[in-house]
Amino acid sequence: MLSSRWLHDLSLPVIVAPMFLVSTPRMVMESCRAGLVGTFPLLNARSSVQLDQWMTSIKQDLTAFRDSHPEQNVGPWGVNLIVHRSNKRWLEDTTLIRKHEPPIVITSLGNPASVVQFVHDYGGIVLSDVSTIAHARKAADCGVDGLILVCNGAGGHGGTIHPYAFVAEVKRWWKGITILAGCISNGQHIHASIVAGADAVYMGTRFIATVESGANEAYQQMLIESSLDDIMYTDAVSGVKANYLKRSLETAGINVNLTESAHQAKVVNLEMKAKAWKDIWSAGQGVGEVDRVLPLGELVHQLKQEFKLSTSFTGQINPLG
Repeated sequence: MLSSRWLHDLSLPVIVAPMFLVSTPRMVMESCRAGLVGTFPLLNARSSVQLDQWMTSIKQDLTAFRDSHPEQNVGPWGVNLIVHRSNKRWLEDTTLIRKHEPPIVITSLGNPASVVQFVHDYGGIVLSDVSTIAHARKAADCGVDGLILVCNGAGGHGGTIHPYAFVAEVKRWWKGITILAGCISNGQHIHASIVAGADAVYMGTRFIATVESGANEAYQQMLIESSLDDIMYTDAVSGVKANYLKRSLETAGINVNLTESAHQAKVVNLEMKAKAWKDIWSAGQGVGEVDRVLPLGELVHQLKQEFKLSTSFTGQINPLG
């Protein structure tokens, strides 16, 4: 059962976001060892057999690490489950969730109601990705424990709402866990998110350029070479708007100067040239913070130092001069 103090026991209030084809078991385990929440999409495992092996390995590794490092904060692990009816592996995935009991289950692209009860039965919690107030209210009505507010500028299927506005409005009626996602790229951003009212943050793009990431070298190098101007928000790839690296779109034959109406028309023969996420790469608007590939533990240390400096500096400010 997940302790009610799990958020307070983290070394930083950070969930390393589950990223399709990027998050690996190694990445999950290193995140948890560093005191963060490590997660991965269930569909990153190519089969149910492989998924069973991954979940077994993560549980065993973290149990052994906790036993050998009793003085160290070790974060909980979690999985991302697509609850939309298009998920053909729904039955197999939920069966393995029941078997391995991940402490945190993150639901995306659908109604989380079918997940909440059985996760609560084994003592886990459910967090739900939401990008609008309407979606947030629906998820809350289903009994989820936390809302992940996916704001503008987030990698992948980012929303369009400003984070301060989203947090403020949700906190008017929501008493559960609030997690902020979108362009959170350094320790200062983590601190600002907590001050704004979030309990924790979701970070993805910054962790793509880590040694433990499943992203290939070309993807990581493109991240390093990119800036805010190199991010494009479009539905030309999958029919749902998401943030992508422009150069990967161009390589796939997508004209990045397409008008909105042209986006809706999609790109002819796109599937013959490239596949979304595998060959067309996603990143959030905070990509400018990525300047090199680091071991995950080193990145977390850097984030901690930035967070510490930010909180210390803020305490010295006199807003009245």
